[in-house]
Amino acid sequence: MSKTYRLGVLDGDGIGPEIVPASVEIATAAAEAVGVGIDWLTLPLGSDAITTHDTPVPDETKKTLAELDGWYLGPHDSVSYPEPHKSALNPSGTLRKHFRLFANIRPAKSFPGAEAVCDNADLVIVRENTEGFYADRNTYAGTGEFMPTPDTAIMLGIITREATERVARVAFDLARARRKKLTIVHKANVLKLTTGLFRSVCQEVAEDYPDVTVDDFHIDAMTVHLVRRAQDFDVIVTENMFGDILSDLAGEISGSLGTAPSINASADTAMAQASHGSAPDIAGQDIANPVAMILSGAMLFEWLSSRHDDPAIARAAKIIEAGVATTIERGISTRDLGGSASTSEFTRAVIQAVRDGAGQN
Repeated sequence: MSKTYRLGVLDGDGIGPEIVPASVEIATAAAEAVGVGIDWLTLPLGSDAITTHDTPVPDETKKTLAELDGWYLGPHDSVSYPEPHKSALNPSGTLRKHFRLFANIRPAKSFPGAEAVCDNADLVIVRENTEGFYADRNTYAGTGEFMPTPDTAIMLGIITREATERVARVAFDLARARRKKLTIVHKANVLKLTTGLFRSVCQEVAEDYPDVTVDDFHIDAMTVHLVRRAQDFDVIVTENMFGDILSDLAGEISGSLGTAPSINASADTAMAQASHGSAPDIAGQDIANPVAMILSGAMLFEWLSSRHDDPAIARAAKIIEAGVATTIERGISTRDLGGSASTSEFTRAVIQAVRDGAGQN
């Protein structure tokens, strides 16, 4: 029997209470198949937590998460929260900041059998998660945005050597384990000091990885390159806002934002979180695509395997990934991928594929 892991479950808002339990069910089936024990702890977060605790991220949730091996975070619908919660840092940002989850790792991979703009994309975007041009990550208190007059709004955008170097090493280590290609994305022709520093530090780190081929592009040019030739890219590293924009684009190009997983990680803990939002317009209709959340869980399993040197949970991650790919290839998918399956139908099909795949190993 492998190590028993204690993992948190934060359903979130909108479609979260549909896709997160589906992901947990699939992860449980894969873990059981390889002898990995998991204790799941469901914790309050989001609009329900506002009702019960008068805050979307209760202190008891953060305290419990600090004692766990990792957790699943469902999407939040913070724009619908009542004030003052609506104007505060959202639940995802709060947890990323509180636990110093500096690396947001977002793969984009096409699935055989699914409709996609690029049917052979296989890349990973590594997004620095603690500073950059999202002002809410750059201050000890407050959001990092302020208005000295009613007609003037200012935001703080900060790039530091320390944060850039640590996320660059995550990206280079990932590239070394994949196809040994890394692309730095910046806007150093205009934002010369800030993104210029980001580019320079990444290039300095590259000297420690002579086996990795490195190039760089401006953010505006990179959007064009992704649309035209996403299949040519392997690992992309960039600052916070650029990474958010590029990963959404890459997810859609490779099939759908519904297939775009991610983890947010520090050296000590990790959070599985789909790249997409809460989709309140389809919440409760059993039509949401759970793939991104399912694969985010598989990424968390892989991270746990590396941290704890546990090959069993790595096998569980591969079984989950294969189960999703097999299900889609068989023509079972939700409508955003060109199929007609409901969330629950797709989930049942993946669980069966997981069990079948585990039995063949």
